[in-house]
Amino acid sequence: MNKKQKKMLVRIVIAFVLFAILFICEHTGLWEGIEHTWILFVIYLIPYLVIGYDIIFKAARNISHGQVFDENFLMMIATFGAFGVREYSEAVAVMLFYQVGELFQSYAVGKSRQSISDMMDICPEYANIEVDGKLTRVDPDEVEIGSIIVIKPGERIPLDGVVVEGESLIDTAALTGESVPRKASLGDEIISGCVNGSGTLKVQVSKEFDDSTVAKILELVENASSKKARVENFVTKFAKYYTPIVTISAVALALLPPLILGGGFGEWIQRACIFLVISCPCALVISVPLGFFGGIGASSKLGILVKGSNYLEAVAEMTTIVFDKTGTLTKGEFKVQEILPEGCDKEELLEIAALGEGYSNHPIAGSIREAYGKTINMNRVGQAEEIAGEGLRVPVDGKEVLLGNEKLMKSSGIAYKPCESLGTIVYGACERKYMGAIVISDSIKDGAKEAIQSMKQVGVKKCVMLTGDRQQAAAAVAGELGIDEVHAQLLPGDKVSKVEALLGAQEGKEKLAFVGDGINDAPVLTRADIGIAMGSMGSDAAIEAADVVLMDDDIGKIAAVVKIARKTLRIVKQNIVFALAVKALVLLLGALGLANMWEAVFADVGVSVIAIMNAMRALKITK
Repeated sequence: MNKKQKKMLVRIVIAFVLFAILFICEHTGLWEGIEHTWILFVIYLIPYLVIGYDIIFKAARNISHGQVFDENFLMMIATFGAFGVREYSEAVAVMLFYQVGELFQSYAVGKSRQSISDMMDICPEYANIEVDGKLTRVDPDEVEIGSIIVIKPGERIPLDGVVVEGESLIDTAALTGESVPRKASLGDEIISGCVNGSGTLKVQVSKEFDDSTVAKILELVENASSKKARVENFVTKFAKYYTPIVTISAVALALLPPLILGGGFGEWIQRACIFLVISCPCALVISVPLGFFGGIGASSKLGILVKGSNYLEAVAEMTTIVFDKTGTLTKGEFKVQEILPEGCDKEELLEIAALGEGYSNHPIAGSIREAYGKTINMNRVGQAEEIAGEGLRVPVDGKEVLLGNEKLMKSSGIAYKPCESLGTIVYGACERKYMGAIVISDSIKDGAKEAIQSMKQVGVKKCVMLTGDRQQAAAAVAGELGIDEVHAQLLPGDKVSKVEALLGAQEGKEKLAFVGDGINDAPVLTRADIGIAMGSMGSDAAIEAADVVLMDDDIGKIAAVVKIARKTLRIVKQNIVFALAVKALVLLLGALGLANMWEAVFADVGVSVIAIMNAMRALKITK
């Protein structure tokens, strides 16, 4: 409990003790000697003010600001009314149990937010910079790109960067939910927010603090609560109209029956007070957002960052999931598997290809340069021309070299020999003469097949794969993974078109998710109902555009977040139905004079506590 909650608990205990003494005195005949009603009023006013002064203050403040109809106003009017008809003990009891419910709610909200706020603890307080042989602590905001920072054992990594000296194990649990530490050594990239293990590391900073992983995550966490689900918006609108309606109804109940039917006002005022206590919408207003907090918190425990409850609701309705192939279903680690020269030897073909791809930062180009293994003299290479969706045209030693796919060979009128090997094929030609083909392949990620199966087990109807790769290679990967539908040889713009076509084929509330990690995936992530990005290896643009971020790139966790989302939505709907049904029943009984103030307290506080306890189930993760 925090200080505010402890203070409230003390107030509750004091008020309860005073109330218990007064209640015993009242029901054992000790008040019979007190003739003046105002003395009883003053005596009961003491515990009432101890427990309820803040409710009265909030109600008065909100009324002065024009915000009349809220739960504080309802409780104030109901208890004032109870005092007015001399039901002093019931007035104190209503306020006391209301505050008990509020304390329970505050504790529950704090607990459900804990796993989310744990992520806020990833924010580093300082960075170590070496100055004149001594370590100096500075604010991470002050460290520039290219600076060398020193991270001692047990310290939190303050900025993203590359290890330039040292070796250690990195605890990534705060970001990924993964308990097994990762090894970091010379040349490895490390991200901020993780904790350094037993070794000292020197790291060259690659991003400013505002652009670092930890800063982006903190921003996303802080903004998550502002994006409400449809159910939450419904409850907000419902409470907006519901509260004034029940207040007017209570006034009508207090005034109209005695005016029309005749008789005293006391009994009807009491019924109106009971009506107001019952009608307080706390159970709905609190338990619904609390349920979504629980779902987002449960996801964060697994290293899944959901940017808002509206996205959690969408995940619960997801029936189609679309994957980018490279880096998502496959490792994105391309290797040259075959070299198939035509009219030249393997070394000559590989050298021409390595020179032609010398300036490209594409993983396929990197794999060709790696296979060549020699220093590339870029003075031999002229200005390269990229042909979208086909390949490159580049001068090497003054000769025109073409490197690309079958489309490039066909459009350039090159008589080439089609390659039947699986994998990505790079065809090469020099001075319009075909030189052969290089076969490059990517390996499937560990656990990808099991991840697809688990998604189907939780109710995903269709798994689709989009790729720029050849149809034959794409079909082989899809067959191995159990993908239902595959679209190959796509340009980045084609992926958006395919996703839009799939969106158009959906029925009712069905939602579509796209999973990707590359910078060219950002438009598709934005266009899908739910964009799911890789947080560890993914690009900043993809993470920014996504609605759900997998902090450790494990697509196997998608099934887990679907389960969490559906459980959360189920709990929220249970609370809405339960709260409305009980309140409707007891409101009717109260209006007919068949419910007393104690039953009214149950309909308000009791229902709220039960709904809150049910909402807290969303926090629990079933392994």
